[in-house]
Amino acid sequence: MSLNSLSPASGATHKNAKRVGRGQGSGKGGTATRGHKGAKSRSGYSKKIGFEGGQMPLQRRVPKFGFKNINRKEYTGINLDTLQALAEAKKIGSEVSLDQLVELRLAGRNDLVKILGRGELKAGIKVSAHKFTATAKSAIEAAGGEAVVIE
Repeated sequence: MSLNSLSPASGATHKNAKRVGRGQGSGKGGTATRGHKGAKSRSGYSKKIGFEGGQMPLQRRVPKFGFKNINRKEYTGINLDTLQALAEAKKIGSEVSLDQLVELRLAGRNDLVKILGRGELKAGIKVSAHKFTATAKSAIEAAGGEAVVIE
């Protein structure tokens, strides 16, 4: 073994391909590989999100349309067939409150609940919810139940 045959273990050293900004002797002097002029050659350059080199960005080219109502109320819908399945499984009794629906994970604690009319209800249940569709309300009352609107 001699001094000229010594070398670091493989993976121990990391040699960068370019030594940029170290003057003319590096072979990368003058512009430091940034080219001539323009925003990219300047220090502190960072392009804006969506910037397309001066071309009109896609976000501004695409037409805008529609309307987003900021006062919209979002309701969690629960269908009659779901209530019937719960009644058959003996998970609900003769009354269904909002707290029971939260416990059964059909709605969140702060959700507004609307009972929808899909399926049919055979069990006479007193259902408490924020809203009912006309078909759901008539089906609940036809089955001998009661639809109670929560304010």
